[in-house]
Formats: sequence, structure tokens, C-alpha cells
Amino acid sequence: MISGRVQGVWFRDSLRRRAERRGVAGWARNTSAGAVEAVLEGPPDAVDDVVAWCWIGPPDAQVDNVAVTSEEPEHLTGFEVRW
Repeated sequence: MISGRVQGVWFRDSLRRRAERRGVAGWARNTSAGAVEAVLEGPPDAVDDVVAWCWIGPPDAQVDNVAVTSEEPEHLTGFEVRW
């Protein structure tokens, strides 16, 4: 869960591009609370890189927090921006 000024700044699509470049599958969507929720699956170093990027985000974002929880893999393929 990524919070701060993360909606209306192309966060989800930028996250999708970063994840695809690193070979990370998953999805991202806006929440009604103004955050971005994301699920990431892939090689641990690639997932760590994408999570580290989430702390920065695209140029107009202001990230306040990135909360990470581990879950069982869903065996996702590709990366989807959800509405």
C-alpha cells in the first residue's frame, strides 16, 4: 500500500512500466482512501527494486509511506493497472 500524493500523478502506469522492466508481475489500483494498492510477484531482488522505486514514484508523486506485507504467491503473469 503506497500512500501520499499518489493518485492523479501517473503512479500506477509508472509502476507498471517499472515492474515490467524488472520482470515483476502483479497489479496496481487506486483505493477510495487516496492510496495505491499493489501486488508484486517475481524474483526477490526484482520485487525489492520495484518496492524501493515505490518510495520515490513518478516525478509529481509525494510518497509518505510504503507498507509491505508478504502473502502467498498467486502465480500472476503480466502487470495490470486496475480501475
